[in-house]
Amino acid sequence: MRYISWDISRLSQLVDLWNSEIGSHFPMTRELFKQNSFDDENILTEGSWMAIDDDGQIAGFIVSKIWREKINIPIDKQTGWVQVLLVRTSNRHSGIGSALLNKSEKAFREHNCKKVFLGRDPYHYFPGISKDDSNTKNWFERKGYQASGVETDLIQQYQTTDKTAKPEFKDIQFTLLQENEKEQLLSFLHRCFPGRWEYEAHHYFRKGGTGREFVLLKKNENIIGFCRINDPDSPFIAQNVYWAPLFKEPLGGIGPLGIERTERKNGYGLAIVQAAVSILRDRGIDRIVIDWTGLTKFYGKLGFKTWKEYQQFYKEL
Repeated sequence: MRYISWDISRLSQLVDLWNSEIGSHFPMTRELFKQNSFDDENILTEGSWMAIDDDGQIAGFIVSKIWREKINIPIDKQTGWVQVLLVRTSNRHSGIGSALLNKSEKAFREHNCKKVFLGRDPYHYFPGISKDDSNTKNWFERKGYQASGVETDLIQQYQTTDKTAKPEFKDIQFTLLQENEKEQLLSFLHRCFPGRWEYEAHHYFRKGGTGREFVLLKKNENIIGFCRINDPDSPFIAQNVYWAPLFKEPLGGIGPLGIERTERKNGYGLAIVQAAVSILRDRGIDRIVIDWTGLTKFYGKLGFKTWKEYQQFYKEL
């Protein structure tokens, strides 16, 4: 077995390996894998490797990331992320996974990372390890990783004939973002939700987003809340529609969302989700996913049910 550096020329082989191992519940496309595992400028190439067997085939791979972008968004520069570690079933129990992880952790240490998360990276696939995957959880625990919270993906299937009305509040408007409101939204996010949500909005506009993926909650023409939505016409593949290939009908996604702190406890949070559902339904979307959340009871009020669960893991270096 030999180990070679991350190389986009192996894209098709990497996607084939992914689909042969876990494609039945997370089908991978070349477009998504390229977007998340090659185009992301936060990839730590020194910590991303492929294991090649004697026949020249990929037996396993690991993708590592650190924060490398030069933008004014508060992301911890001493955090590392293992985006994915995958070894072909027939090659397991032979030390390949351990070798790949050791190479990743060595690179993290060389870049002064103090903490490593499994998943949760910019342009992530998973917020942790599948809660039902005991073998993988036990393996990482033996490598010194510690379990923390549980995250959930939710799903809702509407009947085509169902109607979802937009909520109505006095002096409150629910609108889609207009292109001339871009700076107002970014300013709102920087002030109220600095970090990942601001980062994702920044990339949305950088990839050509025009506003149709942001539902705004406005009061006196000022933004006091937002909700992100995604559908097949969005400018890139967002996290809550990764599973679109699992379904014949188009898949929509909701989240993240946030309400300005001083305006909370007025029912606006649930209302903006209802508005988001209404807009997606008007676009012909009957199946909607909300990813990476702990607010199962909150979204359950609108009929969303648990679909997938993940155990978070981290390691102090």
